[in-house]
Amino acid sequence: MALAQIKIDATSERLAALEMPQGGWSGAARADALARLQAMGLPSRRDEYWKYTRPDTLVQAKAPEAAVLETDEKPVFSGMDRLKIVFIDGVFDAAASDDFALEGVSIERLADTSADIHWAQGLYGVLETAGQDPVERALAALNTAYATDGVLIHVTGKPSKPISLIYRHVSTSSDAILHHVVKVDAGAEVTVLENGPAAARFNKCMEVDIADGAKFHHVRTQGRDHERRAATHMFARLGTESVFKSFTLTANGVMTRNECVIELTGDDAHATVAGAALGDGDFHHDDTIFITHDAVNCESRQVFKKVLRNGATGVFQGKILVKPGAQKTDGYQISQSLLLDEDSQFLAKPELEIYADDVACSHGSTSGAIDEEALFYLRSRGVPKGPATDLLTLSFLAEAVEEIEDEALAEEITERLAAWLSRRRS
Repeated sequence: MALAQIKIDATSERLAALEMPQGGWSGAARADALARLQAMGLPSRRDEYWKYTRPDTLVQAKAPEAAVLETDEKPVFSGMDRLKIVFIDGVFDAAASDDFALEGVSIERLADTSADIHWAQGLYGVLETAGQDPVERALAALNTAYATDGVLIHVTGKPSKPISLIYRHVSTSSDAILHHVVKVDAGAEVTVLENGPAAARFNKCMEVDIADGAKFHHVRTQGRDHERRAATHMFARLGTESVFKSFTLTANGVMTRNECVIELTGDDAHATVAGAALGDGDFHHDDTIFITHDAVNCESRQVFKKVLRNGATGVFQGKILVKPGAQKTDGYQISQSLLLDEDSQFLAKPELEIYADDVACSHGSTSGAIDEEALFYLRSRGVPKGPATDLLTLSFLAEAVEEIEDEALAEEITERLAAWLSRRRS
């Protein structure tokens, strides 16, 4: 059977198991996304940008079973003053969430906005649609069409505390599809946190529009859920002198695919995407990044570190596209893996595509084992092998964690990394 027909059949089977929300201001965007999805079909292993990652469990009609992990571990960010918004298996939990009122920002639920006109109408599905060129992202189109809920965040000032999106998983066969829209007005600044096991299968999309002089900070943890299967998508558009910074910590999970598509459209903008992944055993983690420079004197950074053992697999696909006229571009990309045994693997595909002549772009990708000389040095000074290996591993991950601007958040992420490593030794 031809590949095109296989994709059409798989798409039809998947859509038959879903029900699209009807009416309201998002209706046109959903219909457009559905048409695009049906034309492109859901991804298969034979698609260029999926050749390192098998998408089967993300596209099949029924969500795979995933056990609910019971743990006494304190949830990440729990010690911080933050505005909490909680979803359980993709369903909003009002009782566990805080009041949405916060100075400098307005927050609404996607499911509650059924009027024909809304500010998010100009963004919902818009950045996702733009992000389909030149690479098709069918799971993102599926999200725009079928998302059952999410939050709409309009930042007009500088809120006094972060907005924390908390995901909880209580059903072994849940299938969650959430879509968030964030609009940051000129000169405004916001921090968005995400954490928690979301569902047995999770498809999430976040569209972020950052106006001139605005700043968006994003820190996400994906952990505490050993059997998670997730596909996340972040689409961002940056105005003049704006800032976008995103960091993701991933630990555990059977299959995770994080995509980030960024377009720098205003001069002197800055974008950073960073991540640290810790994989053990049946673990497949894929970071796929596409950054487009379409303005003058912009800077972008991609910093990804993965620690893999017991047959775990890490994937990095990162591209920097510099369009004609985007002079004085500074694009930096580094992807590295630390392989703690001979069974694990790291698959990397770094790319540069440059159509301007006054640029400074670089990329590098390496894989290696623990530095035996450094390990010997620590052990010769009385540090046992396990803690010494952990210290060297944390040092390896530090470059990615340093991309977090808030020191308190960076410290908490480092503590989580150290705790994960310690548990693997016990």
